[in-house]
Amino acid sequence: MKIADIRLRSFKIPLKSELRWGEKKSLAALEHLLVEVELQGGAVGRGEVAVRPTIYGETAASVRGAVSWLRPLLLGSDAGDPRALAQTLARLPCNLAAKAALEMAAREAAARRRGLTLAETLPRGRERVRVSFIVGQGGVAATLESAAFAYAHGVRVFKLKTGKDAALDEERIRELTAAFTDAEVYADANETLEPSSAAHRLERWRSLGVTMVEEPLPVEMISARKALRAARLLPLIADDSAFTPRDLERELEQDTFDILNVKPARSGFYGSLKMLERAHSAGKEAMIGSQAMSSFGAARAALLAFHPAVSRPSELSFHLLSSGGFSDFPQIKDGWLYYHDLARAAFDEEAFRSFET
Repeated sequence: MKIADIRLRSFKIPLKSELRWGEKKSLAALEHLLVEVELQGGAVGRGEVAVRPTIYGETAASVRGAVSWLRPLLLGSDAGDPRALAQTLARLPCNLAAKAALEMAAREAAARRRGLTLAETLPRGRERVRVSFIVGQGGVAATLESAAFAYAHGVRVFKLKTGKDAALDEERIRELTAAFTDAEVYADANETLEPSSAAHRLERWRSLGVTMVEEPLPVEMISARKALRAARLLPLIADDSAFTPRDLERELEQDTFDILNVKPARSGFYGSLKMLERAHSAGKEAMIGSQAMSSFGAARAALLAFHPAVSRPSELSFHLLSSGGFSDFPQIKDGWLYYHDLARAAFDEEAFRSFET
């Protein structure tokens, strides 16, 4: 189980259309890294690094620097001891995406060394899960076009990125719910609402059929977030406010949310499992997010969506916007992703090389 080598490979996959969210944030291509962890004896595991400068402050260069710094600490260590591995990774603060990919790759390598699949090492509580799709900011026509694209691919839950234009967002929600009567719509405000008007916005959204809201207020406004949650207007989702298990403890203490969005791209398998179990023990619901990863990264994240603590639709279909990929993510069927389909998803070396940079 000893780690013998760590490698980084870069890739770029253009998107079919640009995603816009929050305050002037956008994404036109997946320019990510793939980390490979090889054990003595040859077992190899892989993890995708979601490079997000505007979210986690990590660039491709900083990821390379983080992996270079951690490399001497990890070589020769036991990939089969998740707790010890997490403690080693924790010696480098921040660098969430880099450390998450390393941990996920090591976990897969250890599973392969034992003759197991990665899926067989993770808890499972159901055979199918509901899947959501991110509909980015934009006008009504763009909103409907994006939703129609996802609907045609089997998605029946839309995560709508909202902004500061209340009238436009209401029109988008109204048209979206009218056009897709059998679909669920929830909002992701990405911290763009104001405390003075947030309650009114949520009341209006609820009247239009919105089922829940992700991060309506800036993370630093803890008292305002706590008060908004206490008003019980719509279930609130914690995302930016709960990157890590430590963040989660703060949010639980302040009781600021109803549903936890766990993203393995930033907390790995080890941290994600801890967060799911802690949230469940505190009576909170949970969902899984793929952090706009490729089909490979999305498939890895999706394995956690079958965890017994996950009760809400999980955002696992962003890869549909990619112009290609190097792992066959299974078809979404009438809104559902099935475990037996997902468990067969595998890394395709030849396909990866076509996107490698």
